[in-house]
Amino acid sequence: MMRTKGTLQLSHDIGSYTGYAGLPPLVGLHSMRDASSTGLTVAESSERLKRLHWSLRRLHNIFVSHITNMPVYELKMAFSLHAHYCAEHVGELANRVREMRQPPYGLEVSPHAALDMFFDEILAAPGTEELLLGIYERAVPAIVSALERIIAETNKLFDHPTWRLCRLTLVEIQDVQQYGAEAVRCLVSNETRDALQPWLSLLNRMLAAAGGLDGTDEPSGETIERHFSTLPYKYDPVPKRDERFQDPYNMGVNAEAMLFNPKIEPLPKTIMLYFKRMREIDVPEMMASILAEAGDKPWEYYRDMTRQLWDEARHAMMGELGFVAMGIDWSQIPFNFTWSLGLNTKLTSKERHAVLYTIEQGLMPKKTGKEYEWEVAIATANPLTALIQDYDWADEILHARIGREWIVPEIGSQAEAMAYGDKAWSKVLVDWNKWKEEGLTEHRNWWPEVYRAACIHWGIEPDPQLLAYNTTYQNTRADLKEVAF
Repeated sequence: MMRTKGTLQLSHDIGSYTGYAGLPPLVGLHSMRDASSTGLTVAESSERLKRLHWSLRRLHNIFVSHITNMPVYELKMAFSLHAHYCAEHVGELANRVREMRQPPYGLEVSPHAALDMFFDEILAAPGTEELLLGIYERAVPAIVSALERIIAETNKLFDHPTWRLCRLTLVEIQDVQQYGAEAVRCLVSNETRDALQPWLSLLNRMLAAAGGLDGTDEPSGETIERHFSTLPYKYDPVPKRDERFQDPYNMGVNAEAMLFNPKIEPLPKTIMLYFKRMREIDVPEMMASILAEAGDKPWEYYRDMTRQLWDEARHAMMGELGFVAMGIDWSQIPFNFTWSLGLNTKLTSKERHAVLYTIEQGLMPKKTGKEYEWEVAIATANPLTALIQDYDWADEILHARIGREWIVPEIGSQAEAMAYGDKAWSKVLVDWNKWKEEGLTEHRNWWPEVYRAACIHWGIEPDPQLLAYNTTYQNTRADLKEVAF
């Protein structure tokens, strides 16, 4: 409306409306015309959010459930990141639904049986190629489409919190989709894709029966028979590694005994720092088992634990980066999986979490913990090593807090939780001789060859005394406590 010479005049051209001095109206979110004609109701928006929430929750479970038994290291790491993204956005979507004046919220209830069947089928995929196609060519694209649709159709002014949340979620899920497309390109053969066409079509029909992932289509009404998910999925707790990971039972080189020996100069300890970081592959393998078997917990628990799981995967890749930067072929180093194997197959979920907490608390003291490792890294005068340990230390402070918030209250006091974890840990470190007797490993001392390679990189001669290093884990744990037989 415009006022001229005391006369009220009406403008019927909403499209010509501008702000002061030509500024965009409505802070640039919409034109007046679009804002007056675009939008979902609160009920429509919240129903779509519930579908997205449930779908990301199910996808999180699929990623977590396959971290341990995924042999391909890069995919193990990718699943850790993608699970973290899902966990973060599940919580954010749930919070937005709670703001939408639509109780009961129904966040713990499946929105459609066919949608659950769709995710059940992908969860039960029997091999890497099937899993990749199900996740990255069916589930993730369906989530991306649902996010793009709600972003396009909701009113950016009226429903701005939803629009913003979905836009930020879309950025990360598109990253997931992009990585997944590369994974499929690298690992899925044309023959496998052709053979799986009936199953991929079945997944499409399941989504159609659900009215699409976001429920915006008319459900097909088709009755669909399950394929891979005829029997309920059973979590596999045994860690799998690809062929680059040789001698996984090898416990022949005690990294901590060297690292915490004050008589050894910092530079050769670089190898042990990188080894310890990359060996943390086994932490996501173990934490995935906690999440898969945790039972009914608040979503904040899954979010925090998945964040820690992803941090541990990051640490493994930091170690990988360190070896690559030194020109060392890390596949010649035995990164054992005995810790994750033992905890996953011999302990309860509660015991595993307590062991994790006990280890984290043991990393807090200045002389034997993360601060000491950082000081060693600084003393090497290598900026990469120092940066790795800087962030590794920062992350562990967070992880100790996560343990205090979730496992300590379940057990009692902090002292009780640490004692419980210490006792549980001792249960799984008694198979040194058994593994050797069964021919699973000779506990080969890999240190001299790697140390020689590092010395070539550094341009120095190997120290004969260091070449002779031969301390194993036969009688001590990684925290240097003796193992009781």
